[in-house]
Amino acid sequence: MRKYALLILLLNSITSFSQNCDNTLSGTVTDLHDGSLLVGATLIVAGSEQAVVTNLYGKFIIRNLCNDTYNIQVSHPYCLTKGFTIKVSGNTVKNFKLEHHLEELNQVTVRGKAYGNKTKTIQENTISKDKLERFSSGTLGDALNSLSGVSSLNTGNTVVKPLINGLHSSRVVIINNGVRMEDQEWGAEHAPNVDINSAGNLTLIKGAGALQYSGDAVGGVIVAEASKVPVKDSIYGKTLLTGASNGRGASLTSQLTKSYQSGWHATLQGTLKRFGDFEAPDYVLSNTGTFERNLSLKVGLNQFDYGVEAYYSLFKNEIGILRASHLGGIQDLVMALNSARPLRINDFTYDIAAPKQDVTHHLARIKGFKRFDGFGKVSLQYDFQRNNRLEFDIRRGADRDKASLDLQLDTHTLMLDLDSHLTDAVNLKTGLMARYQNNFADPNTGVRRLIPDYDKYDFGIYAIADYRLNDKFLLEAGGRFDFTYMDVFKFYRTSFWESRNYGELFPEIIVEELTNQILTNPQLNFYNASATLGATYSFSDEYKLFFNYSLASRAPNPSELFSEGLHQSASRIELGDLSFNSEIGNKIALTFQRENEKFSFSISPFINIIKDFMIIEPVEIQQTIRGSFQVWEYRQTDAQLLGVDFDASYAFAPNLRLNHQFSLVKGYDSKRDEPLINIPPINTKNEIVYQNPNFKNIRLALQSEYVFRQNEFPDNNFEVFLPVTQTMEVVDVSTPPDAFHLINFNSSIDFKTTEKSVLTIGFGITNLFNTPYRNYLNRLRFYADDLGRNFLLNLKFNY
Repeated sequence: MRKYALLILLLNSITSFSQNCDNTLSGTVTDLHDGSLLVGATLIVAGSEQAVVTNLYGKFIIRNLCNDTYNIQVSHPYCLTKGFTIKVSGNTVKNFKLEHHLEELNQVTVRGKAYGNKTKTIQENTISKDKLERFSSGTLGDALNSLSGVSSLNTGNTVVKPLINGLHSSRVVIINNGVRMEDQEWGAEHAPNVDINSAGNLTLIKGAGALQYSGDAVGGVIVAEASKVPVKDSIYGKTLLTGASNGRGASLTSQLTKSYQSGWHATLQGTLKRFGDFEAPDYVLSNTGTFERNLSLKVGLNQFDYGVEAYYSLFKNEIGILRASHLGGIQDLVMALNSARPLRINDFTYDIAAPKQDVTHHLARIKGFKRFDGFGKVSLQYDFQRNNRLEFDIRRGADRDKASLDLQLDTHTLMLDLDSHLTDAVNLKTGLMARYQNNFADPNTGVRRLIPDYDKYDFGIYAIADYRLNDKFLLEAGGRFDFTYMDVFKFYRTSFWESRNYGELFPEIIVEELTNQILTNPQLNFYNASATLGATYSFSDEYKLFFNYSLASRAPNPSELFSEGLHQSASRIELGDLSFNSEIGNKIALTFQRENEKFSFSISPFINIIKDFMIIEPVEIQQTIRGSFQVWEYRQTDAQLLGVDFDASYAFAPNLRLNHQFSLVKGYDSKRDEPLINIPPINTKNEIVYQNPNFKNIRLALQSEYVFRQNEFPDNNFEVFLPVTQTMEVVDVSTPPDAFHLINFNSSIDFKTTEKSVLTIGFGITNLFNTPYRNYLNRLRFYADDLGRNFLLNLKFNY
């Protein structure tokens, strides 16, 4: 019996010694909610000294494992540490998911991709929460203007539209908390109705590669997301107060969040901004004040496998338009364009009179998601938006307080999305979108309606897949199809109808012919296909190459099709064209980047060829009973835009860094062989930053911004007859202003008031030397200089 026992022990020993312990356990660590890769996650094998850290792609490999069962502990900054039991049999692949949230509530710096990539083959530019807070008293456009490749098309200093690689308005899609903004964005002086203080993160995508959002983003996509809420019992918030000398006003914003371990959470946020007339270096810019009130509320349940969230926001803004831009006869207009100073300068006031805008935007969203093992994450979202836009002209008599333009735009959108990991190497995003939109133009304004009543229906379907060949090479491809149907009721002036030969081109849309008007019912269909194809190659942990081709197809907006009248806040007459086709853009973008703590850089050349490009440009001056106005007319052509963006950052010392940006874009009308209008001039920014986390996190930054003169522009000048002098005079609306150089300074320092509370005091100066200048991309440059020196004091209290 003893012999058999010894034999059994011997055989067991042989089996033990012959067991294979050369196995590997590999895989990725991702965020449970959005699938983003978690860099720097630590995996520890219980009972041993083995520990590994995920690389820049969220991947790990643990070696020398036996065929056995192991307990693996996975941790990551700002994540709940979790334990997993894994059975290893041969080389095993296992992916881990963590609940990614913010543990530190006072001063958060999330490293890695906390929000996840929107596209895998286009370099994304991100503005963090800390940087956004420096623009608390400004606008979304002001914040985005800090990125290379982004300029702004301004109407004064309060209406700021983002301009990405030379494109703006309907070509730039803005996503606000998961909702595509529908807020009459076609207007050159219609600023995005987004409260910068409600965003925890801004992502810029310079192209149409993010097909899940749209297929018509010929210029790019801007994604504003709220801060993530921790899954734990907590209450925290922040209050920011900013005072500014220029405009003699202030901005106050406050936010409070309550969260529970069960996953329930709620956030309440509000902003109040009040500024009077702003000032150029030598005079007051009369009637340029602003009064903004914003509110948002978010309530939700966030579990590992399912969740639901409701969100509501109210954005209300009253904006004054420079009084000197609205004048009487042709003689006054010519004088204004040739004068170095505005023809109308009043004393400083907080009052906002006509001409002005009064915009109210409601946004409501409810979204739910559910994860299914082996299938993916299914999301369903419904959102509603109501945009009411009032524009007030200078009027007399009983109508003096009545809006000249009164538009109400209602938008309903339903979206169904699936995000699935088909294999460890292949991810698939696909979805459906249905949208109904109604525009109502109040006929009782006493002014001819610029935009008619219409119903608009959109349907879209998309699919995007990415395939990782290996640790270095990733491919991405996607396609999207959008169908648009418009049912419009519009009155045309008989003279305009006949001048465009619409009677022969569109006889079927005539409903009724009146004395001097024709009632029409255009019913238009647009079929638009979009696509993306790209690759990302990582040479090493530091060097990476992005390549992306995107096809974007955009249906003409109602303004481009139907404008026919005076656009009050734009101070011009606008004329559309009913015969327009969809605009099709083909963009190739390349980015080579290096990410290193000592020296980082990225260089991004691009070319964007756009067929049937819709452009609006000045053609003449027209005298009306309300005064003299420039006439701007839409037309279609073929366009080509090409350029390059360059970013670099060099650390001279651990606390001292130089940041550099350079942007160049050229735009050409291929049919006329001439430059396009409103293309940004070359600009460059250099900033020296000193920051010491060990001494109250003090930060000092001095910035130099140089904007070159735009030397390539179309000749849109025209002659007018001046009755007073009985002469013809050339009206120069084309020649750009001179180059300018601005120096800006900003600083901040932290004071810990309690264990969990921090007071941050910031001080900044823009246009330090009070330099007079005019920006080519400011529509009011014809009448006045841009802003003079501005002192800003910022107080931020985290609690």
